[in-house]
Amino acid sequence: MPKKSPDVFVIAFTLILLAAAATWILPGGAYQRQKENVGGTQREIVLPGTYHVEPSNPQLGAIFLAPMRGFLRMGAIIGLIFIVGGAFNILNDTGAIAAGIHQLVKLLGHRSYLIIPIVMTVFSFFGGAYGMAEEAIPFALIFVPMALALGYDSIVGVCLSFVAAGVGFSAGFLNPFTVQISQAIAGVPLGSGIYYRILVWIIATTLAIVWVMVYAARVKADPTRSVMYDLDRQRREEIGKAGAEQVVFTWRHGLCLLVLLGAVVGLIVGSTMYKWYMVEFAGLFFAMGVLAGLAAGIGPNKLAKSFITGAKDLGGAALIVAFAGGIVVILEDGHILDTILYGMASVTSHFGGVLAAQAMYVLQFILNFFIPSGSTKAVLTMPLLAPLADLSGITRQTLVLAYQLGAGFNSMILPTSAVTVGTLALAKIPYERWVKWNWKMQILFFALSLSVLVWPALTGWN
Repeated sequence: MPKKSPDVFVIAFTLILLAAAATWILPGGAYQRQKENVGGTQREIVLPGTYHVEPSNPQLGAIFLAPMRGFLRMGAIIGLIFIVGGAFNILNDTGAIAAGIHQLVKLLGHRSYLIIPIVMTVFSFFGGAYGMAEEAIPFALIFVPMALALGYDSIVGVCLSFVAAGVGFSAGFLNPFTVQISQAIAGVPLGSGIYYRILVWIIATTLAIVWVMVYAARVKADPTRSVMYDLDRQRREEIGKAGAEQVVFTWRHGLCLLVLLGAVVGLIVGSTMYKWYMVEFAGLFFAMGVLAGLAAGIGPNKLAKSFITGAKDLGGAALIVAFAGGIVVILEDGHILDTILYGMASVTSHFGGVLAAQAMYVLQFILNFFIPSGSTKAVLTMPLLAPLADLSGITRQTLVLAYQLGAGFNSMILPTSAVTVGTLALAKIPYERWVKWNWKMQILFFALSLSVLVWPALTGWN
């Protein structure tokens, strides 16, 4: 009998324990910081050369406080998960999604494979242009059932939005959360180097699409090849029954889908033009759920019960996000986060040329586990690495590229990423199953990242 993989909560709590153990081993340390305006926003900037050793703060009892403190730290995204879960459950209870998928399957016929390149290109563009990340979370509730209805699996459904947006975010050409903020801190003209970044984005997006299409074709030909086969089987049967029951596409279904479309458009416009974030996203999807329920003729009491059921189903998702936040809380409270940063930055100072660029990418790759936020990592590391880039003989533009590549791709597999664990929870994909599928893709993007840094390092790309 095969050994069962550890539950994601076991993995998360083990990481909390390891973080706490590190506070007893590593020396404490801190950089001096000062407030500066970066891209019109006031942030704390790390001052290079100011690292100093200070007493560490070993964590013990805090281990059991970490999940709650992580909950407070990640409160916005946890709230979004609850609201989105409740709202989409209302939409699901209207029968509109099942009816719409049924119509789409009939319309596409044997051309269903076109969904993958079209949708993934769109979401990758959003990730590359304006840094779509959290915004992609709710789409798992749309694309997973659609992928199952088309004969694929939950993995393909998540890839359509989450992976595509993640690839675009990582290889972004204008991403404000990685490219623009790091260029501003490094003293590089905003928007410069865009043509090479577009080339990198095209290559990365193409590789992701081909990877997913090959996997999707294998699953469609033989569903047992899916890493989600046993878990998806029941969901696929439920979707099939729902589709059979909703063969007639009514005007109420159409109205509900128009409400959904309005929410998607609102999400894009709000996040790009009005700088909406978690609170606004939650309000938007709550409004979508209520309006969809009313459009379907669902009464107030049933509407409330449907919302509560959907939110209740995502209790585990909320908790795992809290645990992920608790890991970073332990490192910060133990005063060792800056020590880790200083140690890694010191290693990169011994390289030059291509190796320097690649070493800085690996540094960001590792730091992404401890600091999953792209903008936060830029504020912490770019002031330190910019002088190192000058000493190592690579341009700051190359440094920015190394940073953005290291700050993105592996986020799709990290248990400390709230976006990752939140999306997987909505899609009902166990973390260990996702790792089993995604780790090979991570090797591909690791190799791609190292490769695309060679030309900039050799040519003095600016």
